Amino acid sequence: MTTTKTKKTTTATKTEPIRLQPNPFQHEILELVSKQRTTQKKIEILQEYRNDALVSILIWNFDESVISILPEGDVPYSGVQEQTSGNDTLSGSIEKQLNTSSKVDERTSAQRTSLRKESHIFYNFIRGGNDTLPKIRRETMFINLLEGLHPLEAEILILTKDKRLTDKYKITHQIVKDAYPDIQWGGRS
Repeated sequence: MTTTKTKKTTTATKTEPIRLQPNPFQHEILELVSKQRTTQKKIEILQEYRNDALVSILIWNFDESVISILPEGDVPYSGVQEQTSGNDTLSGSIEKQLNTSSKVDERTSAQRTSLRKESHIFYNFIRGGNDTLPKIRRETMFINLLEGLHPLEAEILILTKDKRLTDKYKITHQIVKDAYPDIQWGGRS
């Protein structure tokens, strides 16, 4: 009895780097950074997709002198699904959905915003930014902001206010420092 050996040939395929659409959401950038295996690749992605909102979020999260003046922990806000759902019966919910779905879709899409568009108001949520703003107004502004954001962008903001961005994304302060050497760390509050 003779046996024949078959030789498997494997070809190394070079995968193309993932490219995001122009002006991607911040969660898309951070997810892409997290997926990279090497520190150098993470730095390259951060540099390629640098924008004011991303830099602001990273400074808020990693700079110890930036102190959030929002309450720590979960934020009581509702997403789009919770805002549009009711306590109807099944048939009532279906009828309501059929009658209002286009109106709700138009309203919610018109109300949607992004961290990129809203980063100019972040100063209201940190010490030294807008200290004269009443606490209840500040918290209401934050909740309204969260409700207008894509849910994953809202999650980034909640993690950032508590300096817990690394709980979800594989990014370190050192990676940010290496990617953005022009950022001055400390002395902000």
